[in-house]
Amino acid sequence: MTTVAVFVRPPESGTVLRNCVDAGAVTAAEAADLYAAMARDVCAAVESSGAELLVNYRPVNADDPTTPGDDEEALEAVRDVVDDALEDPGSVRYEVQVGSTFSARAGNTVTHLLEREGVKSAAVVRPTAALLERRHVDSAAMKLRQSEVVLGPATDGRLSYAAFTDPVDFEDAFTAPEVETVTDRARDAGLDVDFVEMLPVAETTGGFATLISQIRARQRAELRIPPRTSAVLDDLGLRAEAVDDRLAVGRD
Repeated sequence: MTTVAVFVRPPESGTVLRNCVDAGAVTAAEAADLYAAMARDVCAAVESSGAELLVNYRPVNADDPTTPGDDEEALEAVRDVVDDALEDPGSVRYEVQVGSTFSARAGNTVTHLLEREGVKSAAVVRPTAALLERRHVDSAAMKLRQSEVVLGPATDGRLSYAAFTDPVDFEDAFTAPEVETVTDRARDAGLDVDFVEMLPVAETTGGFATLISQIRARQRAELRIPPRTSAVLDDLGLRAEAVDDRLAVGRD
């Protein structure tokens, strides 16, 4: 069984989906609602798979070095977001994130799970990969039987999913382009690497627009969609549109 850590932060207005807010794609309040919906869909997908769900949460004010973070307040805020989306909230583990960068936080989590807790495989997931389904998690678990590292490529050279049976050198491992950097670290350690389906992550306006476009297309094709994320997109009237030969976020 893979332990999948979803890296969730309290969806405070002004602290999530900052690139999308700064670009004017959504307001800070809309970004908070969208982030919460995506986190719910991703956690529900992991819970429905054969993996163990671990929610790694960021303390409140974690990005402000002048203000102490509040672990208890953050835990309560993240539970309020995640628990309603789960069939068995009591079975989910919550642990605070440790590290000053995403590379450090991901590395600390994976290394702790593999070396201290003795799990067979550990994965990290971004909550902004709203199209993640149980089949992606289960497919990665199958590939981990043959390869020590399995990666889910995302838009902008990022990763939506990264799973390991052996740790790598995680220092600055998630430096762009993440998919190449993590692959290099794995190969340098003599580990085999495999990949699962590419999924967009709403970390940039391009990734966000790609996510919206794929959800709209899947709605039209009557295929499975992330229900909570799709509902918020419908409420806001968001859509993808071409602007100067690039994909951007527009409104109905």
